[in-house]
Amino acid sequence: MSQYFQEVARGNPDPVILMARYLEQVKTLDISSVNTADAFIKEMLVYGIAQQSQTADRRNRPFVPSPITVAATRHWAFIHLTSLDRLDGGHRLDAFEADETILARLHPEIAKRALVSPEFRTPPQTWSLFTWLNNGGIVMDWLMVGVEPVGPSVERVPTQVRSVPELAENFRLSRTHLTRKLREAEALGSIGWEGSRGRSTMWISREFFSEYMATQAVKLAFIDAACETVGLR
Repeated sequence: MSQYFQEVARGNPDPVILMARYLEQVKTLDISSVNTADAFIKEMLVYGIAQQSQTADRRNRPFVPSPITVAATRHWAFIHLTSLDRLDGGHRLDAFEADETILARLHPEIAKRALVSPEFRTPPQTWSLFTWLNNGGIVMDWLMVGVEPVGPSVERVPTQVRSVPELAENFRLSRTHLTRKLREAEALGSIGWEGSRGRSTMWISREFFSEYMATQAVKLAFIDAACETVGLR
């Protein structure tokens, strides 16, 4: 996406992502194997997250994000700018919505920081456990959304989750796979149940809660720095 938005910002009338350049960045930044990165793009093409470019250049295998992906990226920025403005009373979102060209300048600045952030690339153990689960990030967010304010001495923080089957159904997850991940998190002491496993109120540990908040804070910090760079206040 960063590669695509850089092309947009340069005024390229036909902005594309070049497979060779993408794979080179993956290798340089040590994100994954080239084969995994290539398979990732092929999967995005299958599911319509990306589309083959209609340009005549077939040798370089250019592709572009689909319109729904660009819209989702814009909404992602909207959510995080809203969060930053609520924290410090800024007006980043107003400026963002007033100028449609800002996303193309802002996104590469965010990505540049994210890709070299040790805290973001190698998050704590429980966070990493969930991110390797399909929709795992959403599962974590859902757990945190249902947490009521509690005192700092509370070690087991109750969530809104009462049923693993219901959680799996809500996010279209394999119940077996979700249960396995939750048991791994339970073995780490990151989650547990107030009663019978999977059919009572789930709690998260104070440490897991703090891990989540710290990782979100790191992300918001480099988004804020990116905003400064492109003149969003």
